[in-house]
Amino acid sequence: MAAAKKGRRSSGNQGYPGRALAVILIALVALTGGIFLADQKTPRLGIDLAGGVSITLEAKADQANAVNKTNMNIAKDIISQRVNGMGVSEAETQVQGSRDIIVNIPKGVNADEAEKQVGTTALLYFRQVLAVDNGVPTPATPTPTPSGSATPTPSGSATPKSSATPSSKASGTPSTTPSKQGRAVTDALKGTDKAPTPSPTATPSSSSSSSTATGKVGDTSIPADLQAAFAKLDCSDTKQAQAVGSNTKPTDKVLGCENPGKKDSIKYVLGPALILGKNVNGANAAFDNQQGNGWVVNLSFDSKGASQFTKVTGDLAKATSPNNQFAIDLDGTVVSAPSVSYALTGGSAQISGSFTQNSAENLANTLKYGSLPLSFQTLDKTTVSASLGGEQLRGGLIAGAVGLALVVVYLLAYYRGLSFVAVLSLAVSAALTYTIMCLLGTAIGFALNLPAVCGAIVAIGITADSFIVFFERIRDELREGRSLQPAVARGWPRARRTILVSDFVSFLAAAVLYVVTVGKVQGFAFTLGLTTLLDVAVVFLFTKPLMTILARRPFYAKGHKWSGLNPESLGTKAPLRSVRRPISNETKEA
Repeated sequence: MAAAKKGRRSSGNQGYPGRALAVILIALVALTGGIFLADQKTPRLGIDLAGGVSITLEAKADQANAVNKTNMNIAKDIISQRVNGMGVSEAETQVQGSRDIIVNIPKGVNADEAEKQVGTTALLYFRQVLAVDNGVPTPATPTPTPSGSATPTPSGSATPKSSATPSSKASGTPSTTPSKQGRAVTDALKGTDKAPTPSPTATPSSSSSSSTATGKVGDTSIPADLQAAFAKLDCSDTKQAQAVGSNTKPTDKVLGCENPGKKDSIKYVLGPALILGKNVNGANAAFDNQQGNGWVVNLSFDSKGASQFTKVTGDLAKATSPNNQFAIDLDGTVVSAPSVSYALTGGSAQISGSFTQNSAENLANTLKYGSLPLSFQTLDKTTVSASLGGEQLRGGLIAGAVGLALVVVYLLAYYRGLSFVAVLSLAVSAALTYTIMCLLGTAIGFALNLPAVCGAIVAIGITADSFIVFFERIRDELREGRSLQPAVARGWPRARRTILVSDFVSFLAAAVLYVVTVGKVQGFAFTLGLTTLLDVAVVFLFTKPLMTILARRPFYAKGHKWSGLNPESLGTKAPLRSVRRPISNETKEA
């Protein structure tokens, strides 16, 4: 009785293969609909296929911050925000190992500008200008100007001057006067058109911690060693200008360069930090049509920064030029040095000057996303043209097509009619892989790179191997003399174990490779693991049910010579038949 029930269950499983086929058909329809709903009809391509820039950054430890997992992840997030702030879409930022960050930016981005944005440490401070001069070395040191006295004139050159005059607007708008170099040395710092919001004033903290503003407006004294360094500084020399911002603290009086590496560079002596860049709450670039200032940067501070900003601008307004200038110091580079004529309340302001759209957007981007917790140096920068990426993609697709064609030719030559099952299974597997890759590009940012294409090509062989195992188990059963339907039923459990073990080993290898490697190799491992899982799904839900259905068709069941199941070519034994024993007389009498 138990055997009869088991037989009926087996027959039932063989009798409803359409259910499994319906499951995989529904999955295909759902995935296909998903790529249309997500408007992602093609997989995202990595920079090696689509073209772009790949930058490798190495972190350096300093006294304030150590290179650890937390700081690396924070730096990765800030760099990602900066890249996205440049208007770049589909960029990739990932931590590699313990000290490196890989930034992959698709085509359409200037490589040098991208490197500057992602690699700049961005230790951002707002400092008072103590002295200013042309960027070239001077034979004598500058004489600092105490608050309320005349503008200093460093020996050997004329000091650029600026004036600030309120406009008729409620918030007031200082203006600038061009220097002898023919450009505005100080830009205009003005309040926005918003109604001022009362906020409590607060004196910047005098703590020596690197996380607080430490400067005090009015302390314009310059140490002798800093005066000597200022006189010798040549901001038109790129190496000297880059060295200015290294190893400085917010509590220090420092040197700064504007337009470093250029003939019209300006050098500054700057006081301790009055406001930190982390207190900037938001910034954006805009074109000012009303005042005719061209491109400007609007910025706002958080509650702490707003109160400091009100106090600082009020104190700066009482000083004379250049001590009334408010320098924005980014790693020793003065990106803007606006002058102030009176206190600005409300925690928001506008920086205007000789900005282009690009420079205004870059400054706003830096102000908005703040400082990196670590300093970085560029280890490698690779630019891939879109044409080269297209050639690589074509090469990968050609290699895949050749590999697929060879597999199909082998299946046709050896398995004949059974190759129909294998080719259809490969087509289903390819459709699932393609649609899932399209959706993963939107869902998790997966990008198809050249190693990932190689993983998909390798998967063709793995998938075909599963079909071969199943076909050979069926053939073994036929050689024992069984008919096709029982052969499929008995051969499947044996094939199933072999397929699962083989795919488990492949998936384990892909998982280990994905964990222990980084960068593009992960694309190979990810694709290999994905296609291995899909191979299991296709064999269970498509290949086996389809084979069950075809086993009922005379072309396969009767072993046509082109079916791949011809008894003569397989060397089968005589068909297995049940033997009936004759009933003895004693049994009859009983």
